[in-house]
Amino acid sequence: MFEYFPTGPYTWNLSVVATLNSGGLIDEVDRACRPIKDAANAGEDAGTPDFLRAWTALTDQLVGQAEEAEKRGHTRTAGQLWFRASNYLAQAERMLAHSDPNRVPTYRRMLELAQRAFETHSPRVSRVEIPYEGTTLPAYFSAAPATDDGPAPVMVLVNGLDSTKEHMYASNHWEELAARGISCLMLDQPGTGEALRLQGLTARIDAEVWAGAAVDWLEQRPDVDAARIGVVGWSLGGYYAPRAAAFEKRFALCVAWGANHDWGAVQRRRLEREGERPVPHYWEHVLWVWGHTDLQQFIEFADDVHLEGVVERITVPFLIAHGANDRQIPLEMAHRSFDQAVNSPKRELRVFTPEEGATEHIGLDHLPHVSTFVADWVADTFAELGRA
Repeated sequence: MFEYFPTGPYTWNLSVVATLNSGGLIDEVDRACRPIKDAANAGEDAGTPDFLRAWTALTDQLVGQAEEAEKRGHTRTAGQLWFRASNYLAQAERMLAHSDPNRVPTYRRMLELAQRAFETHSPRVSRVEIPYEGTTLPAYFSAAPATDDGPAPVMVLVNGLDSTKEHMYASNHWEELAARGISCLMLDQPGTGEALRLQGLTARIDAEVWAGAAVDWLEQRPDVDAARIGVVGWSLGGYYAPRAAAFEKRFALCVAWGANHDWGAVQRRRLEREGERPVPHYWEHVLWVWGHTDLQQFIEFADDVHLEGVVERITVPFLIAHGANDRQIPLEMAHRSFDQAVNSPKRELRVFTPEEGATEHIGLDHLPHVSTFVADWVADTFAELGRA
């Protein structure tokens, strides 16, 4: 993995490489990171305010350029600037502690930047609300050009522990799907993104509940082929998506973008300082996501966040994509999910190697490589289902 900060920390380097592989420009990222190289040596937690200031300054610069481009009628240029600005701020916000007073204001600004990007860069992407247990789940919906001619297949893309629908948007996975005739619902499920930050909706083990609400909503859309709705989840979404597909039988296929077969076991490893953590202020973040206050009680609760006895219930095509050098989730977990998914009519394990790249967590070191592989597999499988 490209490591801008030679002495770490891992979380900072992961953010840099994720940004670059989600449309960030190396010159802009370098100008944000160069002033904070020394701050990186203070450690991921202590240096987080410096990270936010540097990346916010870059965001501010791009916003000014985007506004000037719009005044001149240069909509395409403005759209590219709004898109990158939202990407940069999303990566900075992801690093903040739950208790940081900048967290919510920064996130609200992210929402504004994303909306400006939709208007100028991605007019086929729009904000939507999914009815859910007396409230709604915020999401972005990408309507593939194929919907102009009738209903099209759709993928529900769900978050991991610390990502948001804005990261999904920046990843351009929705665009890869759209180019293959597939729409995409980028969902902030409970415990993630806007659902957590602004609505206080915490994560739950039974992912099929909120996933089912998303299917309910999609089935009401005339531009959706209700027989071909799939689910893909990255990182902790590699637990949520298979869990949802196992119990929500309306899903036609499932992708685990990073096999989180036994997330509870990973937490016990992290208590022993084994393996890397995805964000600074890690335990504060985890407790916030799941709505807990006591770490030891949470660790016991987290033992139930696993797919043992679950993946056997998956009866649709199932893809597992995992990096051989994933420093967060051991490769062994991908093999466990694959070996136990005995009732899937089409199961595949794709391990990305150091020689080709995409070998780190969810392939962030070569994200487009994984994204296109997943999109191709999904398109091929939907085509097979359509013929059937």
